[in-house]
Order: sequence, then C-alpha cells, then structure tokens
Amino acid sequence: MSIRHGLLALLVGGPRHGSGLRTEFAACTGSARSPGIGRVRAALGRLERDGMVTREGVDEDGRTLYALTEAGRAEVRAWYARPVKRDGPPRDELVLKLVLAAGTPGVDVRQVVETQRRHASEALHDSVRRRAEALSRPPGCPGEVARLLVLEQLVWHAEAEVRWLDHCEARLLRLDLPGDAGTEG
Repeated sequence: MSIRHGLLALLVGGPRHGSGLRTEFAACTGSARSPGIGRVRAALGRLERDGMVTREGVDEDGRTLYALTEAGRAEVRAWYARPVKRDGPPRDELVLKLVLAAGTPGVDVRQVVETQRRHASEALHDSVRRRAEALSRPPGCPGEVARLLVLEQLVWHAEAEVRWLDHCEARLLRLDLPGDAGTEG
C-alpha cells in the first residue's frame, strides 16, 4: 500500500494530524506496516504540494490538521477503482538471494532454501495463531476487521512462500544442481 493513498483514504473520514494518521494507519494494518512519522510528514507535504490535501487549522495541542481537497477525494476514488498491477518481476530480496546463490561458488543454494523455509514456516504458524486469536473475538469495529484481513494476507503469503520454496527445492533436485554451487565433484 502506498503511504500516499493510505493517508488519503484515512482522511476521507475527516481532518487528522500526522501522528493521528500514523496511529490509525498502524491500527488498520494490525501494526504490521506502520510508516515512521517522518515518512508520514513527508508524504503529507507532497500531498499538500500536489493539491490533494490542505492544512485546516490546528487541534487543541497545536498539531496541524490536514483535510482532503476535492482533488484528493477524486484521487482516492480513482485509487479504489484501479487494480493493483503486478506486472514485471517483483524486487524481492528472497528471489534475488536464490538467483545469486544458484550461481555463486561456495554457496549451498539448497541450504539457503531450507533456512528460508524454516523461517517462512515459523512465520506461518505465528500468523495462523494470531488469526485464530482474532477470530475468537467478535469484530467490534472496522479496525478489527481490517486487522483480520492483514493477518489472513500474512497467512496466505507465508503459505505461498513455503510452496514456492518446495518448488525451488524440487527444481534444484531435478536439475541435479550440487548443494554447494562451488563444489566440484
């Protein structure tokens, strides 16, 4: 999620100050993807420059309140209407690590796969546990539903990563790639 669009979406509910937006962003995402306050302030500055938000006074603590402009509302509507494009290879550190490990002398690519699989399996178990805890309570507010959606995405992502790593291991075995790319046999 881009911070830009996340902040615009949160401002649909009314004017907010930067730290309130950061807190709300964290609550909506189950604190999984909370941006730093510096990033929030920088994004608000760019949104103001681009005519998407405007300063609307200060709160009782002297913090600047930001509100959506009509252009900001139009951008939020357009953002919700657009699909998230997934064209081109992702810039994923794990993919890069495996690609480079497969051709680097002295690196056991199968061990890299196994280490990552253990990590992904632990993350999967943790996310499943947290999701079960969330499901054991009735949703009291939209923020709890949003947190559940984030937890479910974490479960699906970890499951997909484990499956992909299983596939990578099978591919390496079919290609009869040595465990250590630098070992000569």
